[in-house]
Amino acid sequence: MTEKSEKSDSSAKSDMPEMSEFGDRPVVDTSRVPEVPVRLVDDFTPELIDVGAHHLCPGCGEPIAMRLIMEVLAEQELKHRALAVFGIGCYTAFSNNLDCEVLQALHGRAPSLATGAKRANPNLLTITVQGDGDMVNEGLQEVLHAAARGEQITCVLLNNGVFGETGGHMTATTTVGQRTKNTLEGRNTDDHGYPIRIASLIAELEGAAFVARGSVTNAGNVARTKRMVERAIEVQLLGTGFSFVEILTMCPTGWFVETEDAPAYLDDTIGVANFAGVLRDSAPATSVE
Repeated sequence: MTEKSEKSDSSAKSDMPEMSEFGDRPVVDTSRVPEVPVRLVDDFTPELIDVGAHHLCPGCGEPIAMRLIMEVLAEQELKHRALAVFGIGCYTAFSNNLDCEVLQALHGRAPSLATGAKRANPNLLTITVQGDGDMVNEGLQEVLHAAARGEQITCVLLNNGVFGETGGHMTATTTVGQRTKNTLEGRNTDDHGYPIRIASLIAELEGAAFVARGSVTNAGNVARTKRMVERAIEVQLLGTGFSFVEILTMCPTGWFVETEDAPAYLDDTIGVANFAGVLRDSAPATSVE
């Protein structure tokens, strides 16, 4: 080795964080801040999301939900068949950031708009994206009737139990004990009645072929929820009926909790009150080619 190459090798090593050996794998010392600044090694923005950055609150779960939906469309090469119909909420900001066709619905009316588009062009893969305020407060009848008719569409509910865009007050899905802007001590049944568990209602309708509820509180739940979205889309492509996925998402701003505490708060409130898993799957198991 020449003197020049030895110096170059020594300089490269000095830029590396200190590491110890664990078996045959290097372990980075994370007990202190590294002296060398971190650097971007790759852009992990999904293919169908134009810009990875967003303006939603830190800790919001909706960007995670949107990411997994768009990953499914890209992985299954369904971009050119996909039509996303958005409701009104914080998530609406994503409608201009997706590399697929998007329609904007009036408050609560996304299932009806999606129904019209699908009936006009049955080859479309039609997905609605709504929050709990939009779907369950403003447009409950729309999604229930679409499910009852067995419309060949997929509806996705982003449920954090608050009207996030308009200040964080209670919605029809807010669980008992959950904190919102107008239930600072937690929702109680004497004053506010009981929450509507929309996925459970839809699962009772014969027109619904697939109904599931997931969350995005950790990597495992994200992976399970992604499989639910994959199955919901598969059911639509099979043409066996209405499909629905409820995704429980974090809203630390609306819940008045610290960002890092939001996943645990979701698990302890909304998660406890809502069964996570497949509630109904009456469609054939055959995969769509």
